[in-house]
Amino acid sequence: MDHTTLTEPATRPAPAPRPPTWRKWLSPGAKSAPIVVLLLVMLIYPVGQLLLLSVHNDSGFTLIEYRRLFASPVYVDVLLITLKISLWTTFFSVLTGYPIAYLISSLTRERKNRLLFWVLLSFWTSFLVRTFAWVVLLGRHGVINQLLLELGIIDQPLSLLYNLPSVIVGMVHALMPLAVLTMLSVMENIDRRLPSAAATLGARPGMVFWKVYFPLSLPGVAAGALMVFVTAIGFFITPTLLGGRHQTMITQLIIDQVMQALNWGFAGAISVLLLAVVLLVFLIYDRMVGLSTMAGGSSAQRDSRKSGAWSRKLGAVVLTALGNATDAVIGVLPKRRKRAGNRPGKRTSKRGENRESLTLRVVVILLLVFLSAPAFLMIPLSFDAASGLTWPPHGFSLRWYQQILDSPLWMQAITRSMLVGVGTGILSMLIGTPAAFLLARSGMRGKAAMLAFVLAPIVVPRMIIAVGVFYFFAKIGLIGSSFGLMLGHTVVAVPYVVITMMAVLRNYDTRLDLAAHSMGARPWATLRRITFPILGAGLMSSFLFAFATSFDELTIALFSSGGLSTTLPKQFWDEITMQISPVIAAVSTCLFVFVTLLIWIADRLRRRSLATT
Repeated sequence: MDHTTLTEPATRPAPAPRPPTWRKWLSPGAKSAPIVVLLLVMLIYPVGQLLLLSVHNDSGFTLIEYRRLFASPVYVDVLLITLKISLWTTFFSVLTGYPIAYLISSLTRERKNRLLFWVLLSFWTSFLVRTFAWVVLLGRHGVINQLLLELGIIDQPLSLLYNLPSVIVGMVHALMPLAVLTMLSVMENIDRRLPSAAATLGARPGMVFWKVYFPLSLPGVAAGALMVFVTAIGFFITPTLLGGRHQTMITQLIIDQVMQALNWGFAGAISVLLLAVVLLVFLIYDRMVGLSTMAGGSSAQRDSRKSGAWSRKLGAVVLTALGNATDAVIGVLPKRRKRAGNRPGKRTSKRGENRESLTLRVVVILLLVFLSAPAFLMIPLSFDAASGLTWPPHGFSLRWYQQILDSPLWMQAITRSMLVGVGTGILSMLIGTPAAFLLARSGMRGKAAMLAFVLAPIVVPRMIIAVGVFYFFAKIGLIGSSFGLMLGHTVVAVPYVVITMMAVLRNYDTRLDLAAHSMGARPWATLRRITFPILGAGLMSSFLFAFATSFDELTIALFSSGGLSTTLPKQFWDEITMQISPVIAAVSTCLFVFVTLLIWIADRLRRRSLATT
């Protein structure tokens, strides 16, 4: 034996591989700087300037605009109408969206993806397309009236348009997908073994749902209601096209003050009122549920003593009554056919569950038809040979598509929307991806505050952002420029990029980069051969979502596009407010097919990303 080997010091362990150089460059400050600068310059400053105009004029500080706002009962009535429409929209969106989210969260991945595709398709289909579809459906010569006339139920067409029910139906149809997606994010994290355990202990299906599952899903219900209400209160497309003068919402007043009266101070005062309502809703939400639930926290972490014993007892009584009522309804539903080969005991234990599942599936199918059918209605109408939008179509013709191709206005609008959309997608991806790395991978303090700041463009009513950006662009000369539209659209698109990339990064193993570096790979080689191939699908998905957001954006384009060189949604809006023609149905069909293709590509890329990671 060689004794010298015994006296030699033990071999030192190899030092841990250092992270690639390019990761050091992306320090927390560098990662957050682009999005912080963007939101400070394009969101905080313009909105702050707009709000400042409400209390400042050439003579200095003044409250004259607020005295004018509250002196007339007209504006207070408009605010009350806005709140009424928003609350009804929130209630029905959450009520009808809950069964869809509940069923999707309980399915296997493949079946879940199939149902989720239809929800996403409705979510990303243009508000203009969906609202115009309801104009055709509810018109005097529309599908519903013609069907009722054919069945002999009515003798003359009903007035289904330009009233409160038509506005509520249109807005629920527009915002139900948002409620579904928000609630689904919470329901997917509920442990399904808890309801199963309750059922095993003898609880009936209705009682299991209301006493076990529903309380666990309440944070998602609250978050969905919050997002729907905040979005609904800033709506103007649906009330303008489907409502009458008694359904005027507060955002329509802002448009009138800016576009017609050029009264920036009064528009700022109305914006302050709108923003104050939104902030009050968030305050109530924080007191009742907690804003931490929107970032993945649990409402159970809040001090339960804040809710009195009487409210807990009342809640238990209500849930028990709902559970008993649900079980009674399930008991009278048609029984599902028994399968041969199942044991009698097993059939008995599954009987209520099977009937509940069958009813739920039927309800969800009907709701998905409600979401999808109006947009599909545009397809046959776009090939109608007649010049009026009546049902059923008369003949077959491609002349409306030919008019689009022959129209310089439509073709310029399409070209500009494509260019602005591509630019917005690239810019949003470059700005949002580093922020997603920071929020998903770093242990920085104040991460929840940073996430709230990044998601601010989704929370602040779009109309306030659009008017503030319009005022800011007017001062620096960016009105009518494609670059200005890219910047404005990037503000509202970048949160979707951050959310998408954070979801991708949660499944990304950083040890792959370290392993490549330890084997001698250069930083750019690691990026090209390891990082980008894994994150590439997620990056492309985030680009597509940003592109779709820009391509469908109307509010900012309504103010900042300028002149005849406009975007496709702005051209669509101008056309639909002046006349109703089959050309709009042809444009709607093209948009619907285009969005369907984008959703399909994004879904394929998402699956590829999950398979790679």
